Amino acid sequence: MSSVALGLAGLATAWHAAGAKLGTPAAVPYAIDILAAVVLVTLVGLYAAQGLRQVVADVRDPVQAPYMVVPFITAMMLAAALASQSFAAGRALVVIFLAVTIAVGGWLTGQWISRDADEPLVYPGYYLPTVAGGLVGAITLAQVHLHALAEVSFGLGVASWLLLGSVVLNRMITARRLPAALRPTMAIELAPPALAGVGWFALGGGGTNVIAYAIAGYAVLMALVQIRLIPLYFRLRFAPGFWAFTFSYAIAITYALEWITRTNPSGATGYAIAAITAITLLIAAIAARTAVAASRGQFLPAAADAVDNWRTPVPREPQDAQRGQDRGTAEWIERR
Repeated sequence: MSSVALGLAGLATAWHAAGAKLGTPAAVPYAIDILAAVVLVTLVGLYAAQGLRQVVADVRDPVQAPYMVVPFITAMMLAAALASQSFAAGRALVVIFLAVTIAVGGWLTGQWISRDADEPLVYPGYYLPTVAGGLVGAITLAQVHLHALAEVSFGLGVASWLLLGSVVLNRMITARRLPAALRPTMAIELAPPALAGVGWFALGGGGTNVIAYAIAGYAVLMALVQIRLIPLYFRLRFAPGFWAFTFSYAIAITYALEWITRTNPSGATGYAIAAITAITLLIAAIAARTAVAASRGQFLPAAADAVDNWRTPVPREPQDAQRGQDRGTAEWIERR
């Protein structure tokens, strides 16, 4: 559920970008940032109350582990917003949260390399620790004027994207579809090129040059993929995974607004209004649907069960580890 705060922080970022073209009051994105901070602190507190044992179990879980960095990525974005009011504090927090994100990302990458993995365990959430972490780090570091570190973080994010992208897309194209609870995470495929594009502009990389156009080309391709997946999304039962749409699409809108501001095409103001209105309505609709489902007790339980059905059972005896993992994968395939 930490994706709720991340989605709100993404919406605030989109409103910040819209302000450059539309002149919207800065109070709007800052209010959303405050809401995101409140949600983040609340959710982290509730999660921490479950105890260290739950945290360790989630770190080891192939489905949940990538999301362990989401609170730190969100905190990075909120720290960058804080820098506009308290620069020193915001800058320090950006660096601290990025360091934690990279540390966790490195640990998880090593964990994934060292395990005996089944192909179905790989899904777009794997972009979060290093790809999203590195690229968000580049954007936020640039905002607090740490350009050398921002370039390092940009390189980390892009390299991780290139390496993980081939693995994740190969799984998506050649293997069976993801379980229903995880299918909304396919929206995350749009986030890497959008973040890379926003990061490139944040670094002052020569504006709309060949690299900017190359990143934009891939972003357009992934946007078309998302359009093709709309019928699949509409067949899904509403669940926590729907919050995967919020950050990914908010960053895509932010990227589009950056292009609109820089190129100023005919009708630019109308495009900007349509873009920021669309993402605001989408996230508001998901938030409203979440509130309704939660009030009826129909939100978390169904989603948790759906994801649990996909997890590989933990063997009771060490010597049964490989056998248990193989059985878990076989059962997952049979259920599909």
